Amino acid sequence: MFTKRCKTFPNRQEYASGLAIALQSELGSTHQAVKTLMRWTNANERTAKNWLKGTCGPRGEHLARLIQHSDAALASFLDMAERNSAVMRTTLPSLRSDLMRAVNAIDCCLSAVNEP
Repeated sequence: MFTKRCKTFPNRQEYASGLAIALQSELGSTHQAVKTLMRWTNANERTAKNWLKGTCGPRGEHLARLIQHSDAALASFLDMAERNSAVMRTTLPSLRSDLMRAVNAIDCCLSAVNEP
């Protein structure tokens, strides 16, 4: 007998809205975002619009192609699957490099201000 380790996976609406929030945060909600989704996944325009609105979520091949290109979609999907340690492994390295770039930019600005 298997033990139940976690709650059930989100229903279709929670899945669709969770990915929509992630995609909107990364791409926005403009027509350019729709075109980007179409290019990434080879989906048609109506399908990509539905993903951004949260009307329905990507399935199968489209989901695989989407998370291949979108860190936000991958993080959202892993979070819904309660694989938070996997989220940390995928997001922390990029967060660290972003922080290092920010620190370097601050150091450059400070050294430029302090020079006579």
